[in-house]
Amino acid sequence: MDHGSERDAPPSLGAGDGAAGRVPLAVVVVDREGQVSHWSTGARRLFGAAREEAVGRSVLDLLPVSGALPEEDEITPYGAYAAYDGLGPDLESSLDGRLNFPAAGRARLTVPDPDRDRVDVLWWAYPLVGPGDERLLVLAADTERLRRTGQDEDMAFERVAPGFALHTDFPGAEELARRLPEILPSMSVDESARIVAQVLELGYPILEFSQNDRVPVTPDWGVARRTERKARRERAAVVAAQGLPLPDELAEDEGEDLEYVAVRERLEFLNEVSGKIGTSLDLSRTIVEVSRAVVPRFTDVAGTYLREQVVAGEGFPDGVPDTTTMWHRVALEHTDEPGRWDDVVPVGEAMPFPAHTPFFQCMTSGEPVLVPRISEEMGLAIASQFEKRDIRPLITGRSMLVVPLKARNVVLGFMILLRHPERELFNDMDRVTGAELAARAGLVLDNARMYTFQESVAETLQDSMLPHIPPRMAGCDIATRYLPGTLLGRVGGDWFDSVKLPGARTALVVGDVMGHGLNSAAMMGQLRTAVQTMAALDLPPAQLLRNLDDLAQRLGDGYLATCLYAVYDPIESELHLANAGHIPPVLVRAVDARSELLDLPTGAPIGVGGVAFESLRVRVEPGDRLVMCTDGLVEMRGEDIGVGLATLCESAAHPAASMDDACDTIIRALNTRGGRKDDVALLMARLNGIEPEDVAEWRLALDPAEVRRARAVVREQLHDWDLARLAEPAELMVSELVTNAIRHSHSRPVQLRLIRGETLLCEVDDDDHTLPTLLGTDPGAETGRGLRVVSTLAREWGTSRTSAGKTVWFELTSRRR
Repeated sequence: MDHGSERDAPPSLGAGDGAAGRVPLAVVVVDREGQVSHWSTGARRLFGAAREEAVGRSVLDLLPVSGALPEEDEITPYGAYAAYDGLGPDLESSLDGRLNFPAAGRARLTVPDPDRDRVDVLWWAYPLVGPGDERLLVLAADTERLRRTGQDEDMAFERVAPGFALHTDFPGAEELARRLPEILPSMSVDESARIVAQVLELGYPILEFSQNDRVPVTPDWGVARRTERKARRERAAVVAAQGLPLPDELAEDEGEDLEYVAVRERLEFLNEVSGKIGTSLDLSRTIVEVSRAVVPRFTDVAGTYLREQVVAGEGFPDGVPDTTTMWHRVALEHTDEPGRWDDVVPVGEAMPFPAHTPFFQCMTSGEPVLVPRISEEMGLAIASQFEKRDIRPLITGRSMLVVPLKARNVVLGFMILLRHPERELFNDMDRVTGAELAARAGLVLDNARMYTFQESVAETLQDSMLPHIPPRMAGCDIATRYLPGTLLGRVGGDWFDSVKLPGARTALVVGDVMGHGLNSAAMMGQLRTAVQTMAALDLPPAQLLRNLDDLAQRLGDGYLATCLYAVYDPIESELHLANAGHIPPVLVRAVDARSELLDLPTGAPIGVGGVAFESLRVRVEPGDRLVMCTDGLVEMRGEDIGVGLATLCESAAHPAASMDDACDTIIRALNTRGGRKDDVALLMARLNGIEPEDVAEWRLALDPAEVRRARAVVREQLHDWDLARLAEPAELMVSELVTNAIRHSHSRPVQLRLIRGETLLCEVDDDDHTLPTLLGTDPGAETGRGLRVVSTLAREWGTSRTSAGKTVWFELTSRRR
């Protein structure tokens, strides 16, 4: 806690009646070692020690409680001191940890004051429960200063003394609500007003208003009340020892004690429930925690129902529920014999509730509904909702409490709580307890719901951005794996991709955007789209990374990513690679199953700006395998990344029956070590190559007569490849493309190439950099018909620029299915 130096004062004593005056309030916080961790300005004024002297010292040294009391005939404005006998030792018990419940009273403390060595104080002590080191909050006021306010002393004492919670007309409530945030800065005025109003309405203390903040609210036993009860208990002991019946006033006091015990038990129960729910942001787990937290201590049966949108992980449900709203039974806990409820009211069932039921009343009003005992008539009405199932034996005669599960004033669901007929009926205090329980559970469920919803949105976004790579590209087979992170959410910025390039080449890319969540997933989508676009332009790897870095600079300063880009040429048996801060790939040689990390120039991550990228060419052989992954696979907290890279090389070289098996071998070797928190993207390509006999090339002069020759050589080659069935459409499309190339070329001969593989690929190259455009279907147009023919007959076609000009290509399915 950190309180303002001049703000330690209790509420105005005259609030509401026109009088003025305040009593300075000392605020002291004690840690679990009994040492002072906070010492307010009011404490310095009351007890004489400066903050620097007090913090870190034993509280018993700073607040020595005097055991000596004034003479019995010494009278103060508040009555005889003897009337408060025993309250000093209670303060001492609170300070040294022997009391674990709120206490209040009056004591005389020894202080280093030259004018008076003892100070008569009113005090309040509140045990603090929570994750921090603080154990006790002590508030104290000087009774001498109280007399100087000029108030009616008896009434002033009652207002400052901790008995105000018994008076619902307490005139200082508004001022107290305003001043509470000065004691606890994290509390808003609205929160403090709500807490004060609840205390005044319910008549018992509130020790907790959230999972993290403990609020010191005055306990509901005042000094005078407590002294009177002590005297009555002493008389009751004497009467009991004589074997006589207790008088009414003593029996009433015994009932009050029982009420206090009941209140404390409920507070302990709510604190216990708060510790059991919300241990994770998993919606399913949270639902189970909420149900199990109340059975059997508070109820014998707990059924949890949630709105359809909440269960589906959709957005926040809109509007007030009605008779058409579907409610899903998501959990059911009970103490009955196993299986008794399972067949009749199974978890997972969805149903609406009619307007005449208490469930509808709860969900529409947002308030708890108490049914002391379910009658035969009500049991029949409820059972009518369950077709072909008679639930009356399960509910009739039981006490029922229906509590709403709300968040931000919207009902997310409700809980049906039932007690056995032989157990005590639910009462108004249970209704209040159930409402508080439901409020806490509703907040926890909403947190889990929001997390689940955001996770679902992010995961859907990422899934839509991750490509569906075909297992076979020209001259290579590809297998991929993606594993979401296990700690920071199920979405990140890892991605992989493959892009078809001219000349039967394939671009392989793996990238990793720094960070997690929607922003990273969105950036990943932008970068992946940019890579695809620039790869289609057939940019060299180093130039592509240079352009990608420029793009990231334009998108913003926070955009950082690593990227590994490789181009595989199956005809030349060559890899052309460039790296932007990414971990190097592994190349597994087919000849001897030897694996190695390729020694690439590392380069800076994308987004750093102003750095150059270098590329490397590597010769490969048919059957070699290239393994590319993100650092989430090999990097582990507390372990050198070299260990992960060595394991990657070893597992990549392990024999496998298929590409999928090879990927699984790597994942098992690296993902079972434990401690992985980041996303993982893995891409493996088997570089099969294309045999020379599957490639045919011709150079054509810039002469229209070469069109006939092009048709002839294509027809002959397809017959040699046993692809005669493709000769007619191939001849027609080659004729159109060669005609256009000869017409637009400048000086270099046109090149025609056929490549046989999973498809028949035909490419026509010329030295004109202008890409052809597919025009509209104008029957009177003299040009543009050639590309329309290609677009109609080809399985796939496209154009791309090259360093010397352009390439126009098309594919036909070469193998019968």
